[in-house]
Amino acid sequence: MNQPPRVAPRSPNEALKPVAPPSPPPKVRRRRRSPFIAMLSGLFTTALVLAGAVGGGIAYLDSRSKAPGPLATDRVLIIPKENGVTEIADLLQREGLIEHPWAFKVAAYTSGKAASLKAGEYLFKARASQKDILDIIAEGKAVEHSVTIPEGLTSEQIIARLKENDLLSGEIIQVPREGAILPDTYKFQRGSTRQAMVDRMTRDQRRILNDIWARRPADLPIKTPQELVILASIVEKETGRADERTRVAGVFINRLNRKMKLQSDPTIVYGLVGGKGTLGRGIMRTEITQATPYNTYVIDGLPPGPIANPGRAALEAVVNHSRTKDLYFVADGSGGHAFAETLEQHNRNVARWRQVEANRREAGKPAPEASIDKAEPPPSPDSRTEAPGGAGQGMQAAGQPESFPVPGNRRAGQTAQGGTDGTRARAFDASEGTDRDPLRNRTFDLNSPKVVPALRP
Repeated sequence: MNQPPRVAPRSPNEALKPVAPPSPPPKVRRRRRSPFIAMLSGLFTTALVLAGAVGGGIAYLDSRSKAPGPLATDRVLIIPKENGVTEIADLLQREGLIEHPWAFKVAAYTSGKAASLKAGEYLFKARASQKDILDIIAEGKAVEHSVTIPEGLTSEQIIARLKENDLLSGEIIQVPREGAILPDTYKFQRGSTRQAMVDRMTRDQRRILNDIWARRPADLPIKTPQELVILASIVEKETGRADERTRVAGVFINRLNRKMKLQSDPTIVYGLVGGKGTLGRGIMRTEITQATPYNTYVIDGLPPGPIANPGRAALEAVVNHSRTKDLYFVADGSGGHAFAETLEQHNRNVARWRQVEANRREAGKPAPEASIDKAEPPPSPDSRTEAPGGAGQGMQAAGQPESFPVPGNRRAGQTAQGGTDGTRARAFDASEGTDRDPLRNRTFDLNSPKVVPALRP
């Protein structure tokens, strides 16, 4: 408000007179506050206080959830199916993994992981925090188990292994055809279905087979991927040594190119017992010449199907076979084989093998258990290498283990008897590879004259 201009006093007395104060400004009438606005203001203030309290509580719980838990040692725990957050929290407390179930539930809901908790078998480390436990269950980081399928087993044998594994569940709809499974070590979680494992094994086999088939050489006398699996299965059953696979494959490739019979002992066995995989004894004389669709002493070329499930290495060995002139091989006593290009060389190798066996018998050592399902060499020199035309000359009585020097024989020439007393060795599947596997017991190397025992006169 404007003040009137001040007039100078006309006299000293007038100057000493007090000046009247200015009049107060007119009073402004304040508007009354709306009750609704007051209520909103109160609610907002309350919300801020509550938000601060909740935020502080969450921060406190978060810090506590990251603190080491009460679990003293590593622990495996199975979370059952159809368990909710409450049941899981109670289970964790009972098992000593957490202290306060309510804190676990709050953490599960506030983190948005309550609906993601999964059943399964979990490994929790000692002193695992509540946050670690929640993350493991929500992400489904279940314990992984493994099952190993050795090379050279039949599909029937593989299915039997899966059925015996009590960590798997469910039934298998149908046994896969022979050769359709890829032997390997497979990881799985507890409760995985057996059928899912079979589907995975067959899927991996198709992928590997297609890859290897695409890299085959042009001169390979194999016309289809199925024929590749057939020959690889024979190679797989003939030798368990990685350094021999390509050479054994080369022998069979050379025989196919020359229209010679393959003469592989394992094909005799498969023709007799099929998917069972093993005779559990030596091959009899009558069985060598017994006509079956798989007996490569009788049929020409490849059998109609695989005799086992070959591994990747055996499939690779066929398409990358050794470029040799070898046509024969016989066991050498070291778990491997002695190879030969001519019948004369092969007969010398057979004679040396007989000497190895004779020395073993004199020392009182039992024959290797891998002799099961194999034909043994003749007790005297013999030039026969194929069944047709000579199967009836100089052989033992029918019903006795055959004495026949076969060119294709995983451990050909090893007796099926446990020793001179005639006791039979226990049935054994050498393809599985154990500490008793003769492939790990090197004694002689017929390809190295320095360590080969001298022939007797």
